[in-house]
Amino acid sequence: MERQKLIINGGNQLMGEIAVQGAKNSSLPLLSATVLIPQGECILHNCPRLTDVDYAMRILSCIGVKCRREGGTVITDASALTNNEIPQSLMREMRSSIVFLGAMLGRMNSCKLSFPGGCELGPRPIDLHLSALREMGAEITEQHGYLMCNAPKGLHGADISLSFPSVGATENIMLAAVRAKGVTQIHNAAREPEICDLAEFLSSCGAKVLGAGTDIITVEGVEKLYPCEHRVISDRIVAATYLSAVACCKGELILTGVQSAYLGQIIPLLQSMGCKIYSFGKDSIYIRVKGRLKAPATIRTMPYPGFPTDAQALLMTATATAQGTTVFVENIFENRYRHVSELSRMGANIKVEGKVAVVEGVSTLYGGELQATDLRGGAALVLAALSAEGKSAVTRLCYIDRGYENIEGAFRTIGADIKRI
Repeated sequence: MERQKLIINGGNQLMGEIAVQGAKNSSLPLLSATVLIPQGECILHNCPRLTDVDYAMRILSCIGVKCRREGGTVITDASALTNNEIPQSLMREMRSSIVFLGAMLGRMNSCKLSFPGGCELGPRPIDLHLSALREMGAEITEQHGYLMCNAPKGLHGADISLSFPSVGATENIMLAAVRAKGVTQIHNAAREPEICDLAEFLSSCGAKVLGAGTDIITVEGVEKLYPCEHRVISDRIVAATYLSAVACCKGELILTGVQSAYLGQIIPLLQSMGCKIYSFGKDSIYIRVKGRLKAPATIRTMPYPGFPTDAQALLMTATATAQGTTVFVENIFENRYRHVSELSRMGANIKVEGKVAVVEGVSTLYGGELQATDLRGGAALVLAALSAEGKSAVTRLCYIDRGYENIEGAFRTIGADIKRI
């Protein structure tokens, strides 16, 4: 049983500067992509220290990839890749582990893995991944909870239309296609910045990838890929977390190492609430918040470049004490309001009906004993505790540590009264 918890005394304004960590949702597909490099060392800079990244490195080690960390840099060498099976114990620790499927099929033409785990956010079927890989020549069967995947004649290019712009499916297809024979075209592809980061890495390794960032991605298979050195992009959801924290607690903050373009609809939404936000330099954002914010009318989660589902819980915490009423419509995951019951215990006025949550702003939240239920919901509870009157304790930090590198240390540097015990 996990014994760690965060102790937070709320009410402090936040002032200072934070360098945004590397993106979790970019690091994981990049690490899996290194499987495709038959010789030499790949070097990934700005790779965050997260439990999900640790599990990805364990998966690499398990299948024969040499993997080591030097500070914020991870070095991999897949020259001696020998094992095509990922143990169930590692697959069940994180949802993104499914992205190893495309890379391993692309390198070894075979793979055995179990269904992935991760946060319990409702059904997240992988049928898009499997049907796409079958179109590329993979034979996939299920045996006793394991997926047995083989491409006895190798993978080939295909014209694939996704019914939903799934990030994971887009990544798996790209990873499988770079070594496949012929041309693969992905229609209705995901457009997230993390997709662009993966495409840039693969291109640096010698792959031919066009259209990343648009809804049509074209990949022409190549005979061989080569090692490269790459810097992981910054984590836009972590940046959104710190911006939302200032919205909750008031104060001034400079974020460095993150481009405002990554944040899509988040910055305009916070500005509409009364936050003063400016971009300056190549990769810095300034936010200043004074007084009570105004609640936005409606927030709908949508695929990128729409409002991200990963930021829904964070903005809900900010609207919990804003003046007015906000309606949230969650269009991506069925079970992404699990943090609501904890916020309600702190005095928030939130009513949930299906995929809709109605938040009526209250003047104050109050500290309490809180349990994280998932990664972003857990971060939202930390924000609520930072802004609340009194003392709070947040437990089940295993969820938060999946996506935030030393979250308490970062908040302490900008004036929060928070510690891990």
